[in-house]
Amino acid sequence: MRLTVAQALLRFLANQWSERDGVERRLIAGVFGIFGHGNVAGIGQALAERGAGTGDVLPYYLARNEQAMVHTAVGYARTLDRLSTLACTTSIGPGATNLVTGAALATINRIPVLLLPGDVFATRVANPVLQELEDPRSYDVTVNDTLRPVSRFFDRINRPEQLPSALLAAMRVLTDPAETGAVTLALPQDVQAEAWDWPEELFARRVWHVARPVPEPAALERALGLLRGSRRPLIVAGGGVIYSGACAELADFAGRYGIPVAETQAGKGSLRHDHPCNVGAIGHTGTAAANALAREADLVVGIGTRYSDFTTASRTLFGQARFLNVNVAAFDAAKHAGTMLVADAREALRELRPDGWRASWGFERPERAVLTGFTQAVVLDVVNDAAGEDGVVVNAAGSMPGDLHRQWRAAGPHSYHVEYGYSCMGYEIAGGLGVKLAAPEREVFVLVGDGSYLMMAQEIATSVQEGVKLVVVLVDNQGFASIGGLSEAVGAQRLGTSYRMRGPSGGLDGEPLPVDLAANAASLGADVLRAGDRDELVSALAKAREANRTTVVYVRPEPGSGAEASAWWDVPVAEVAENPESRAARRRYEAAKREQRDYL
Repeated sequence: MRLTVAQALLRFLANQWSERDGVERRLIAGVFGIFGHGNVAGIGQALAERGAGTGDVLPYYLARNEQAMVHTAVGYARTLDRLSTLACTTSIGPGATNLVTGAALATINRIPVLLLPGDVFATRVANPVLQELEDPRSYDVTVNDTLRPVSRFFDRINRPEQLPSALLAAMRVLTDPAETGAVTLALPQDVQAEAWDWPEELFARRVWHVARPVPEPAALERALGLLRGSRRPLIVAGGGVIYSGACAELADFAGRYGIPVAETQAGKGSLRHDHPCNVGAIGHTGTAAANALAREADLVVGIGTRYSDFTTASRTLFGQARFLNVNVAAFDAAKHAGTMLVADAREALRELRPDGWRASWGFERPERAVLTGFTQAVVLDVVNDAAGEDGVVVNAAGSMPGDLHRQWRAAGPHSYHVEYGYSCMGYEIAGGLGVKLAAPEREVFVLVGDGSYLMMAQEIATSVQEGVKLVVVLVDNQGFASIGGLSEAVGAQRLGTSYRMRGPSGGLDGEPLPVDLAANAASLGADVLRAGDRDELVSALAKAREANRTTVVYVRPEPGSGAEASAWWDVPVAEVAENPESRAARRRYEAAKREQRDYL
């Protein structure tokens, strides 16, 4: 069959499926694209020829920002437990390099996305082309090479005959739960338009089995021995519990053996908020109850977690506990000198049955805090009530992830969607769009601060264009509230964290900026509601739920976030400084630093 490389690529993608537990899904459910020279005559032409979404099994979506396309794909794939994703195509040059942040986010969070950036001429007949980087050391370096370190698989298709092997390798990585992340196929613009005679077999329907590795018997016995020798075990539930669909098994395991369960950001919702074994969030943004148990535990059973510094409180939290790590990825299972149980979380929990044993310590679930006024914590509490059982909260950066981690009452495994692997400002609206595309039956509540909003608000226009309704709660703190507090804590005096005019002193300490973010949201096509107190917010959210199009609810809460951190986070402080605040911060830092240990 004679097709261009781009035409063959799309025909192949349209016939790829994932399968787990007998359920099949389209592996690539659509293509987001922004066109320019480098992909308009290749993938752009091929999409147009297919109908560009008009009845095609590979629909096309227009986005406003290349980074945002990847965030949307991540939101989509995470909602579907990494069993389906979206492809993102860009022009060469800045279009391609705009993918880098999104690719890093996907790979850090272990979420599959397929990136198809255009590239410069493979033949080099017109070099240097517009937007080409010229590296005097080598002609085979392009700006797309910036995607190599943030991709789990990277290849450049310099000849048509290279495409089949690259496509098969790309699909393997996308469907490997241990190896998945961003997959990049760089496509030189001349090669995209080049025709080739392709074997029909390349376009046959292909089903990729998503494996559930079972525990090795010897490793299982070692794990059971650790459990039986423990009196005060604590489970740390990570995102792997949710991705493997192991929530029911976790609830049964924890209840059967009386083990408290603390949740990471990615693992929140592994147990319902009212499950008797759920002791809440763990780590720097954790609850006091969960962190107190962590300090007393003699065994930490990490299930599907990569143990970020927020989870371990920068390695100050878990006292002298030993580690049993259940993870599909050996890289994560080996952390902290833990006993490794490399397996799918669901399969491991079904096999971990230390009969005749039970944990021998008591624990209590954290009480719901009493909130007053109109602080950010109150705003989140009202949104939580409005979300109910079917709502999904989406957030990523600033002070809200900490408040949400401690405070949000998750109704289930997909009701809490906070991107905290990369904690990328700007993820919220684009990621929420992906969540809603994957789960159109659910109400999606995007919580975004003014700092993140100003970095990437334009996908509101995409949601309006596609008729994909979001409820966006825009929290205006007039600056970077989270980093402002951190800046003050480390002696940096909140420099550059408030949105203010340049004042008479020459610093950014003048009047607040005359920016109307609500008006900006309206200009992008959203309906906008303003809420000045709790009652108005309750009313606005009720209206937003009933609406049939994207609605932005604008609030400006009172200063102050939520509860103080109950565990440390390692942010180095200047060792020498002139101002007394910095010197005091250094003394506090050195005292906390002494509590760190290598988990060996």
